Amino acid sequence: MKRFLIGLCVFLMVGMSWEVGAFDKEHIKKLKALGSCPSCDLSNANLDGANLTNADLTNANLKRAYLNGVDLTIANLTEANLSGANLFEADLEWAFLLGANLEGASLYLANLKGANLKGVNLYRANLYWANLKGANLVQANLTKAVVEGTQLTEANLTGANLEGANLRGVNLKSANLEGANLTGANLSEAILINSDLTDATIEQETLDQAFLCHTILPDGQQSKCDLSGANLEDANLWDANLTKANLSGANLEWANMTGANMTGANLKWADLIGATLIGANLTGADLTNANLTFVNLTNADLEKAILTKANLTMAYLSKAIFCDTTMSDGTINNSGC
Repeated sequence: MKRFLIGLCVFLMVGMSWEVGAFDKEHIKKLKALGSCPSCDLSNANLDGANLTNADLTNANLKRAYLNGVDLTIANLTEANLSGANLFEADLEWAFLLGANLEGASLYLANLKGANLKGVNLYRANLYWANLKGANLVQANLTKAVVEGTQLTEANLTGANLEGANLRGVNLKSANLEGANLTGANLSEAILINSDLTDATIEQETLDQAFLCHTILPDGQQSKCDLSGANLEDANLWDANLTKANLSGANLEWANMTGANMTGANLKWADLIGATLIGANLTGADLTNANLTFVNLTNADLEKAILTKANLTMAYLSKAIFCDTTMSDGTINNSGC
Protein backbone atom coordinates (compact mmCIF):
# COMPACT_ATOMS: atom_id res chain seq x y z
CA MET A 1 0.00 0.00 0.00
CA LYS A 2 2.83 2.36 0.89
CA ARG A 3 4.49 1.84 -2.51
CA PHE A 4 1.15 2.35 -4.28
CA LEU A 5 0.56 5.67 -2.52
CA ILE A 6 4.07 6.85 -3.39
CA GLY A 7 3.51 5.94 -7.02
CA LEU A 8 0.12 7.65 -7.07
CA CYS A 9 1.64 10.84 -5.69
CA VAL A 10 4.31 10.79 -8.41
CA PHE A 11 1.72 10.52 -11.17
CA LEU A 12 -0.48 13.21 -9.69
CA MET A 13 2.46 15.57 -9.48
CA VAL A 14 3.69 15.13 -13.04
CA GLY A 15 0.33 14.69 -14.78
CA MET A 16 -0.23 12.70 -17.94
CA SER A 17 0.52 15.25 -20.67
CA TRP A 18 3.14 14.50 -23.29
CA GLU A 19 4.44 18.06 -23.10
CA VAL A 20 6.21 20.03 -20.38
CA GLY A 21 8.76 22.27 -22.08
CA ALA A 22 12.41 22.69 -23.16
CA PHE A 23 12.16 19.92 -25.76
CA ASP A 24 11.93 20.18 -29.55
CA LYS A 25 8.23 20.04 -30.50
CA GLU A 26 9.04 18.60 -33.92
CA HIS A 27 10.90 15.78 -32.23
CA ILE A 28 7.88 15.05 -30.04
CA LYS A 29 5.72 14.81 -33.17
CA LYS A 30 8.26 12.48 -34.76
CA LEU A 31 8.28 10.24 -31.69
CA LYS A 32 4.48 10.08 -31.63
CA ALA A 33 4.31 9.27 -35.33
CA LEU A 34 7.15 6.78 -35.63
CA GLY A 35 7.65 5.48 -32.11
CA SER A 36 11.37 6.23 -32.45
CA CYS A 37 13.49 9.34 -32.41
CA PRO A 38 17.29 8.84 -32.37
CA SER A 39 19.39 11.91 -31.43
CA CYS A 40 16.22 13.87 -30.62
CA ASP A 41 15.85 16.55 -27.96
CA LEU A 42 13.17 15.25 -25.58
CA SER A 43 14.51 16.93 -22.48
CA ASN A 44 11.85 17.69 -19.84
CA ALA A 45 9.19 16.04 -22.03
CA ASN A 46 6.35 14.23 -20.25
CA LEU A 47 6.09 10.77 -21.77
CA ASP A 48 4.35 9.13 -18.82
CA GLY A 49 2.69 5.82 -19.70
CA ALA A 50 3.82 5.89 -23.33
CA ASN A 51 4.33 2.66 -25.28
CA LEU A 52 7.87 2.87 -26.66
CA THR A 53 8.56 -0.84 -27.03
CA ASN A 54 11.54 -1.46 -29.32
CA ALA A 55 11.94 2.31 -29.83
CA ASP A 56 15.21 3.68 -31.21
CA LEU A 57 16.25 6.50 -28.89
CA THR A 58 19.97 6.24 -29.50
CA ASN A 59 21.81 9.41 -28.37
CA ALA A 60 18.46 11.01 -27.49
CA ASN A 61 18.40 13.81 -24.93
CA LEU A 62 15.91 12.75 -22.25
CA LYS A 63 17.38 14.85 -19.50
CA ARG A 64 14.83 15.32 -16.68
CA ALA A 65 12.15 13.70 -18.86
CA TYR A 66 9.07 12.15 -17.24
CA LEU A 67 9.03 8.47 -18.17
CA ASN A 68 6.96 7.07 -15.32
CA GLY A 69 5.31 3.78 -16.26
CA VAL A 70 6.71 3.91 -19.80
CA ASP A 71 7.11 0.66 -21.73
CA LEU A 72 10.66 0.67 -23.07
CA THR A 73 11.14 -3.07 -23.41
CA ILE A 74 13.88 -3.92 -25.92
CA ALA A 75 14.28 -0.19 -26.63
CA ASN A 76 17.66 1.14 -27.78
CA LEU A 77 18.83 3.93 -25.49
CA THR A 78 22.54 3.59 -26.23
CA GLU A 79 24.43 6.76 -25.25
CA ALA A 80 21.13 8.46 -24.35
CA ASN A 81 21.12 11.25 -21.77
CA LEU A 82 18.64 10.31 -19.03
CA SER A 83 20.20 12.34 -16.25
CA GLY A 84 17.60 13.37 -13.70
CA ALA A 85 14.88 11.48 -15.58
CA ASN A 86 11.86 10.05 -13.75
CA LEU A 87 11.43 6.35 -14.53
CA PHE A 88 9.12 5.25 -11.73
CA GLU A 89 7.82 1.73 -12.57
CA ALA A 90 9.18 2.03 -16.12
CA ASP A 91 9.61 -1.26 -18.00
CA LEU A 92 13.12 -1.49 -19.51
CA GLU A 93 13.36 -5.27 -19.70
CA TRP A 94 16.06 -6.29 -22.19
CA ALA A 95 16.59 -2.63 -23.15
CA PHE A 96 19.95 -1.43 -24.49
CA LEU A 97 21.46 1.39 -22.43
CA LEU A 98 25.15 1.02 -23.27
CA GLY A 99 27.04 4.13 -22.15
CA ALA A 100 23.82 5.94 -21.22
CA ASN A 101 23.87 8.74 -18.66
CA LEU A 102 21.42 8.09 -15.80
CA GLU A 103 23.06 10.34 -13.24
CA GLY A 104 20.55 11.27 -10.55
CA ALA A 105 17.75 9.42 -12.35
CA SER A 106 14.88 7.88 -10.37
CA LEU A 107 14.34 4.22 -11.24
CA TYR A 108 12.20 3.36 -8.23
CA LEU A 109 10.44 0.02 -8.89
CA ALA A 110 11.67 0.02 -12.51
CA ASN A 111 12.06 -3.28 -14.36
CA LEU A 112 15.54 -3.61 -15.92
CA LYS A 113 15.64 -7.40 -16.02
CA GLY A 114 18.24 -8.54 -18.55
CA ALA A 115 18.97 -4.97 -19.64
CA ASN A 116 22.36 -4.08 -21.12
CA LEU A 117 23.77 -1.29 -18.96
CA LYS A 118 27.42 -1.73 -19.81
CA GLY A 119 29.39 1.42 -18.96
CA VAL A 120 26.26 3.28 -17.84
CA ASN A 121 26.52 6.24 -15.46
CA LEU A 122 24.22 5.72 -12.46
CA TYR A 123 25.93 8.18 -10.13
CA ARG A 124 23.53 9.09 -7.31
CA ALA A 125 20.70 7.31 -9.15
CA ASN A 126 17.74 5.94 -7.17
CA LEU A 127 17.32 2.23 -7.88
CA TYR A 128 15.20 1.52 -4.82
CA TRP A 129 13.39 -1.82 -5.29
CA ALA A 130 14.26 -1.96 -8.99
CA ASN A 131 14.61 -5.33 -10.75
CA LEU A 132 18.04 -5.78 -12.36
CA LYS A 133 18.09 -9.57 -12.43
CA GLY A 134 20.59 -10.78 -14.99
CA ALA A 135 21.42 -7.23 -16.09
CA ASN A 136 24.78 -6.39 -17.68
CA LEU A 137 26.40 -3.70 -15.52
CA VAL A 138 30.00 -4.25 -16.56
CA GLN A 139 32.08 -1.13 -15.81
CA ALA A 140 28.93 0.71 -14.69
CA ASN A 141 29.28 3.68 -12.35
CA LEU A 142 26.99 3.25 -9.33
CA THR A 143 28.90 5.59 -7.04
CA LYS A 144 26.66 6.79 -4.20
CA ALA A 145 23.63 5.21 -5.88
CA VAL A 146 20.68 4.11 -3.76
CA VAL A 147 20.34 0.41 -4.49
CA GLU A 148 18.53 -0.61 -1.32
CA GLY A 149 16.16 -3.55 -1.82
CA THR A 150 17.17 -3.91 -5.46
CA GLN A 151 17.10 -7.31 -7.19
CA LEU A 152 20.57 -7.96 -8.65
CA THR A 153 20.58 -11.74 -8.78
CA GLU A 154 22.82 -13.10 -11.54
CA ALA A 155 23.78 -9.56 -12.57
CA ASN A 156 27.19 -8.96 -14.15
CA LEU A 157 28.91 -6.17 -12.19
CA THR A 158 32.45 -6.93 -13.33
CA GLY A 159 34.61 -3.84 -12.81
CA ALA A 160 31.63 -1.78 -11.65
CA ASN A 161 32.18 1.20 -9.36
CA LEU A 162 29.92 0.86 -6.29
CA GLU A 163 31.89 3.19 -4.05
CA GLY A 164 29.65 4.56 -1.31
CA ALA A 165 26.58 2.82 -2.75
CA ASN A 166 23.72 1.90 -0.44
CA LEU A 167 23.26 -1.84 -1.04
CA ARG A 168 21.35 -2.56 2.14
CA GLY A 169 19.25 -5.72 1.73
CA VAL A 170 20.17 -6.10 -1.94
CA ASN A 171 19.93 -9.59 -3.42
CA LEU A 172 23.22 -10.30 -5.21
CA LYS A 173 22.85 -14.07 -5.38
CA SER A 174 25.11 -15.53 -8.07
CA ALA A 175 26.16 -12.02 -9.13
CA ASN A 176 29.56 -11.43 -10.73
CA LEU A 177 31.43 -8.70 -8.85
CA GLU A 178 34.92 -9.49 -10.10
CA GLY A 179 37.14 -6.42 -9.79
CA ALA A 180 34.27 -4.27 -8.53
CA ASN A 181 34.95 -1.29 -6.26
CA LEU A 182 32.83 -1.54 -3.09
CA THR A 183 34.81 0.91 -0.99
CA GLY A 184 32.56 2.49 1.64
CA ALA A 185 29.48 0.65 0.35
CA ASN A 186 26.68 -0.37 2.72
CA LEU A 187 26.16 -4.13 2.44
CA SER A 188 24.09 -4.57 5.57
CA GLU A 189 21.94 -7.73 5.14
CA ALA A 190 22.87 -7.92 1.45
CA ILE A 191 22.64 -11.44 0.01
CA LEU A 192 25.93 -12.55 -1.56
CA ILE A 193 25.15 -16.25 -1.74
CA ASN A 194 27.15 -17.98 -4.54
CA SER A 195 28.48 -14.59 -5.69
CA ASP A 196 31.96 -13.89 -7.10
CA LEU A 197 34.05 -11.14 -5.46
CA THR A 198 37.38 -12.11 -6.98
CA ASP A 199 39.78 -9.11 -6.87
CA ALA A 200 36.99 -6.83 -5.64
CA THR A 201 37.96 -3.83 -3.52
CA ILE A 202 36.06 -4.07 -0.24
CA GLU A 203 36.79 -3.59 3.45
CA GLN A 204 36.46 -6.66 5.69
CA GLU A 205 34.11 -4.69 7.94
CA THR A 206 31.81 -4.10 4.96
CA LEU A 207 31.98 -7.73 3.89
CA ASP A 208 31.04 -8.86 7.39
CA GLN A 209 27.71 -7.01 7.05
CA ALA A 210 26.53 -9.30 4.23
CA PHE A 211 25.11 -12.82 4.11
CA LEU A 212 27.83 -15.03 2.62
CA CYS A 213 27.48 -18.63 1.48
CA HIS A 214 29.91 -20.36 -0.89
CA THR A 215 30.92 -16.84 -1.94
CA ILE A 216 34.22 -16.41 -3.77
CA LEU A 217 36.10 -13.82 -1.71
CA PRO A 218 38.50 -11.15 -3.07
CA ASP A 219 41.49 -13.42 -2.40
CA GLY A 220 39.91 -16.24 -4.40
CA GLN A 221 39.02 -18.33 -1.36
CA GLN A 222 35.45 -19.60 -0.88
CA SER A 223 33.51 -18.48 2.18
CA LYS A 224 31.78 -20.79 4.61
CA CYS A 225 28.00 -20.85 4.75
CA ASP A 226 26.98 -19.73 8.22
CA LEU A 227 23.55 -18.12 7.91
CA SER A 228 22.35 -19.02 11.39
CA GLY A 229 19.74 -16.56 12.60
CA ALA A 230 19.83 -14.67 9.29
CA ASN A 231 16.77 -12.73 8.19
CA LEU A 232 16.09 -13.99 4.66
CA GLU A 233 12.36 -13.34 4.61
CA ASP A 234 10.96 -13.14 1.06
CA ALA A 235 14.45 -13.80 -0.34
CA ASN A 236 14.76 -15.13 -3.88
CA LEU A 237 17.12 -18.10 -3.50
CA TRP A 238 16.03 -19.96 -6.63
CA ASP A 239 18.57 -22.69 -7.53
CA ALA A 240 20.91 -21.51 -4.77
CA ASN A 241 23.75 -23.73 -3.63
CA LEU A 242 23.15 -24.10 0.11
CA THR A 243 24.86 -27.45 0.63
CA LYS A 244 25.79 -27.99 4.28
CA ALA A 245 24.63 -24.45 5.07
CA ASN A 246 24.01 -23.50 8.67
CA LEU A 247 20.52 -22.00 8.58
CA SER A 248 19.59 -22.85 12.15
CA GLY A 249 17.12 -20.34 13.52
CA ALA A 250 17.06 -18.44 10.22
CA ASN A 251 13.97 -16.52 9.10
CA LEU A 252 13.05 -17.92 5.69
CA GLU A 253 9.38 -16.99 5.71
CA TRP A 254 7.96 -16.87 2.18
CA ALA A 255 11.44 -17.30 0.69
CA ASN A 256 11.64 -18.83 -2.79
CA MET A 257 14.09 -21.74 -2.74
CA THR A 258 12.78 -23.56 -5.79
CA GLY A 259 15.43 -26.00 -7.02
CA ALA A 260 17.85 -25.05 -4.24
CA ASN A 261 20.49 -27.58 -3.20
CA MET A 262 20.26 -27.87 0.59
CA THR A 263 21.95 -31.23 0.98
CA GLY A 264 23.10 -31.70 4.56
CA ALA A 265 21.89 -28.25 5.59
CA ASN A 266 21.19 -27.41 9.22
CA LEU A 267 17.66 -25.97 9.43
CA LYS A 268 16.98 -26.62 13.10
CA TRP A 269 14.40 -24.17 14.48
CA ALA A 270 14.32 -22.36 11.12
CA ASP A 271 11.15 -20.45 10.24
CA LEU A 272 10.00 -21.51 6.78
CA ILE A 273 6.38 -20.40 6.91
CA GLY A 274 5.03 -20.12 3.36
CA ALA A 275 8.41 -20.88 1.78
CA THR A 276 8.60 -22.41 -1.70
CA LEU A 277 10.87 -25.44 -1.90
CA ILE A 278 9.60 -26.98 -5.12
CA GLY A 279 12.14 -29.48 -6.42
CA ALA A 280 14.61 -28.59 -3.68
CA ASN A 281 17.23 -31.12 -2.63
CA LEU A 282 16.99 -31.61 1.14
CA THR A 283 18.84 -34.90 1.29
CA GLY A 284 20.21 -35.37 4.78
CA ALA A 285 18.99 -31.94 5.90
CA ASP A 286 18.16 -31.48 9.59
CA LEU A 287 14.79 -29.73 10.02
CA THR A 288 14.32 -30.55 13.69
CA ASN A 289 11.76 -28.17 15.24
CA ALA A 290 11.55 -26.21 11.98
CA ASN A 291 8.31 -24.37 11.20
CA LEU A 292 7.12 -25.67 7.83
CA THR A 293 3.59 -24.28 7.98
CA PHE A 294 2.20 -23.70 4.46
CA VAL A 295 5.56 -24.66 2.93
CA ASN A 296 5.49 -26.02 -0.63
CA LEU A 297 7.66 -29.16 -0.90
CA THR A 298 6.34 -30.42 -4.22
CA ASN A 299 8.88 -32.80 -5.80
CA ALA A 300 11.37 -32.01 -3.02
CA ASP A 301 13.90 -34.72 -2.14
CA LEU A 302 13.72 -35.47 1.59
CA GLU A 303 15.77 -38.63 1.57
CA LYS A 304 17.41 -39.15 4.99
CA ALA A 305 16.11 -35.75 6.11
CA ILE A 306 15.26 -35.26 9.78
CA LEU A 307 11.85 -33.69 10.47
CA THR A 308 11.68 -34.45 14.19
CA LYS A 309 9.09 -32.20 15.88
CA ALA A 310 8.84 -30.08 12.72
CA ASN A 311 5.55 -28.23 12.20
CA LEU A 312 4.08 -29.47 8.91
CA THR A 313 0.66 -27.85 9.28
CA MET A 314 -0.87 -27.30 5.83
CA ALA A 315 2.44 -28.21 4.19
CA TYR A 316 2.15 -29.22 0.52
CA LEU A 317 3.99 -32.53 0.08
CA SER A 318 2.77 -33.69 -3.33
CA LYS A 319 5.32 -35.99 -5.02
CA ALA A 320 7.91 -35.27 -2.33
CA ILE A 321 10.47 -38.06 -1.98
CA PHE A 322 10.60 -39.81 1.40
CA CYS A 323 13.24 -42.47 1.97
CA ASP A 324 14.77 -43.17 5.38
CA THR A 325 13.15 -39.86 6.36
CA THR A 326 12.52 -39.16 10.03
CA MET A 327 9.05 -37.65 10.29
CA SER A 328 7.82 -35.14 12.87
CA ASP A 329 6.48 -37.91 15.13
CA GLY A 330 9.79 -39.81 15.04
CA THR A 331 8.63 -42.53 12.63
CA ILE A 332 10.68 -43.47 9.56
CA ASN A 333 9.08 -42.89 6.15
CA ASN A 334 10.34 -45.16 3.33
CA SER A 335 7.45 -44.60 0.93
CA GLY A 336 9.72 -43.23 -1.80
CA CYS A 337 12.56 -45.73 -1.60
